[in-house]
Amino acid sequence: MVKLDMEAIRELTVAERLALVEEIWDSISDDPGSVPTSERQLAEARRRLAEHDADPSSAIPWDEAEKKLRGKK
Repeated sequence: MVKLDMEAIRELTVAERLALVEEIWDSISDDPGSVPTSERQLAEARRRLAEHDADPSSAIPWDEAEKKLRGKK
């Protein structure tokens, strides 16, 4: 495991730390197969997919879902 210089990281600005997190996240998403997924998570994903396949009209556009999540109408 790589040892990071946490003191140096803490000295970064919030914007710089967020950029670092984004770079780390991007490096993880480059290889999604390496991200461990539990059987419970897989079962939930399968359940949701089956629910959608049974009634695709129940889906709502992302912008509408985001508004609901943010409490906007």
